[in-house]
Amino acid sequence: MRSHATGTLRSRSVSILTLLAAGALVTGCSSAGTAGTSTGGDKASDPVKVGLVYSRSGLLAAYGKQYEEGFKAGLAYATHGTDKAGGHPIEVTEQDDAGDPAKAVAATKTLVGKGYKIIAGTTDSGVALQMAPLAAQNKVLYVSGPAATDAVTGVNTYTFRSGRQSYQDTLTAGSLLGDPKGKKVTVLAQNSAFGQANVAAVKAVLGTKGAKVGSVLAPPSATDLTPFARQAKAGKPDLVFVAWAGATAPALWTALDQQGVLDAGKVVTGLAGTASYPIFGSAGSKVSFLAHYFPGAGGGNPVEKAMLDGITKAGGTPDLFSPDGFTAAQMIVHAIEAGSATDTSAMVKALEGWSFEGPKGKEQIRAEDHALLQPMFTAKLKGAGAAAEPRLVADVPASSVAPPVKKTVG
Repeated sequence: MRSHATGTLRSRSVSILTLLAAGALVTGCSSAGTAGTSTGGDKASDPVKVGLVYSRSGLLAAYGKQYEEGFKAGLAYATHGTDKAGGHPIEVTEQDDAGDPAKAVAATKTLVGKGYKIIAGTTDSGVALQMAPLAAQNKVLYVSGPAATDAVTGVNTYTFRSGRQSYQDTLTAGSLLGDPKGKKVTVLAQNSAFGQANVAAVKAVLGTKGAKVGSVLAPPSATDLTPFARQAKAGKPDLVFVAWAGATAPALWTALDQQGVLDAGKVVTGLAGTASYPIFGSAGSKVSFLAHYFPGAGGGNPVEKAMLDGITKAGGTPDLFSPDGFTAAQMIVHAIEAGSATDTSAMVKALEGWSFEGPKGKEQIRAEDHALLQPMFTAKLKGAGAAAEPRLVADVPASSVAPPVKKTVG
């Protein structure tokens, strides 16, 4: 079976969804852009400067592009086309971190030094883990993007996230297993820090729910993957959880298909961006996918339609991480309108507990730790090669994939 990296599932990039490409709602919720007016005596004519620090280049540049296109569409939507919140013009400055934590920190320090109170972006989990402490030190609002590391949740008062986290990915995969108690789960991965982290994550999430979790780990240099496919099948698991990265992915799926693994039981992996669909070849229709998002997964709700139309009209292509950018813009506009244009403490209070309609459906920022509670999806691929397209199998309710509460540190 992405970092799209991260805490428990990956130390870099953004968790199982990228691996193939290399409670109750609070009352008084409102739509973004209509949440009220800013407080704290801000001059309406003063602009609010927002720094967008993300991977415009580097290994995750494709994901960064999706995020940036989604952000622009979200800003237009949330401000009703005015690019203003509470009367304040929003000025966005983009900075490329190239997936390098040092570059991200340097760029952010420069922006903060120029008076920026809001920083968003972050495609890479390693970057997010360096950015979050910086936000707390400088008391600026930080809205992390596609970076999926669980460690971002609850890390401090000033840090939020506009995407999902690894725990939500794993629970979505678990939904395909049904009641995990007594079930046998095999994690098929490379014998690397990344692969071992996936094994640990599945044990932590599904193992604690009663599943018997084992693993088949292949050397990262292995090109003949048939023996490992046979090992996975020999264990007769109820679920094979594939966590795989790199150029050997097509060979892996061919081996799994040829050895009958895909016919013997349920095999699940993360659905990455559209560019990854051909990797599965003819095996794609036999694989079950956990999905953060794919165009149409939201059922064509009005917000999703606005996102898809906005990105397309601007010449972009909606994809896996479009909602992360779109939602970030919704959050920032709400923080300004219902909180303040200058007081970050007021921005934080405005966001904590906020429920809103996003491209994926109804979402909520959990007040206790700033986890973004959101629906997830399961899917199947129809067709093969360039003609492969995802089809929604099920919506997984936000309550079913909510990570455990992790009290914000401070």
